Amino acid sequence: MKTSYVLAAGATAFGLSLLAFSTSASAQVADSLTIYNAQHEGLTKEWAQAFTEETGVVVTIRNGSDLEFANQIVQEGANSPADVFLTENSPAMALVDGKSLFEPIAQDTLDQVPGQFRPVNGHWVGVAARSTVFAYDKTKLTEDKLPKSMLDLATPEWKGRWAASPSGADFQAIVGALLQLKGEAATAEWLKGMKTNFTAYRGNSTAMKAVNAGQTEGALIYHYYYFGDQAKTGENSKNVALHYFKNEDPGAFVSISGGGILASSKHKPQAQAFLKWLTGKGGQKVLRDGTSFEYAVGKDEASNKALVPLSDLKAPKVEPSTLNNAKVTDMMTAAGLL
Repeated sequence: MKTSYVLAAGATAFGLSLLAFSTSASAQVADSLTIYNAQHEGLTKEWAQAFTEETGVVVTIRNGSDLEFANQIVQEGANSPADVFLTENSPAMALVDGKSLFEPIAQDTLDQVPGQFRPVNGHWVGVAARSTVFAYDKTKLTEDKLPKSMLDLATPEWKGRWAASPSGADFQAIVGALLQLKGEAATAEWLKGMKTNFTAYRGNSTAMKAVNAGQTEGALIYHYYYFGDQAKTGENSKNVALHYFKNEDPGAFVSISGGGILASSKHKPQAQAFLKWLTGKGGQKVLRDGTSFEYAVGKDEASNKALVPLSDLKAPKVEPSTLNNAKVTDMMTAAGLL
């Protein structure tokens, strides 16, 4: 379910704090932005509040999912009310870019992010990242019993022993990376083995809870679900440990959260300023010091100290602009996973 709200500067600047969403009201504010947000609501709200405090630009946030908003933007075309699109994973960015609906990102913003965290065409930019991990029951598995590769999870040895959330954009991005790295035949074979071997759960956090409860030995998820739970009570992860595949394995895929500016935006200077801030010290500091536990991707910017350093993950090289979600969903449907 979508939610919307407006963030404005503090009382000293605008006499406003947190307002209910109003299209007519925000449209009358010159220094304003509308964000279609598919990132975590709390993280984007924190980003928006900090940006507003520094710049005075009023930020309206509409919350939804990656592909929901991507398809909506395609349908809206030149009439989209959005200025900025933020996602959890890059396939949704590629979908919008494929329809030529993005404004190119300013070069000084692109220069703040290393090449592996943005597409080669510069039509959008990475703002955060998350690593694929195998979350396992440490009361049942020791390190020597863990899969050496994500591909091992499709072998008979792992039948009935692992879980995933195949309907989510997170997992589909992982399959997209596998498709790019290993090709269609190998991906189809892996999906066939997955269908035989795995248990489906709705959501990565639910899959991790199942591992913690002893319902399955492991789950293929993103790393921050574990760290977020550990930072709270740890009740859903006390029996869980994380296995990083590394070695440029498909299971070491690092997914990029993207930010793009709609070509139809009526507030392009503000939108460019927002993405420059997001990829710079202000936005990346929120990642480092906050509780999202997503990786910072800005050059020379540190991530949360609880995380395994990005440089140690030994992730495979994946071009984010060519992750093909349409092909992935077709293949997963053919395999009986969707």
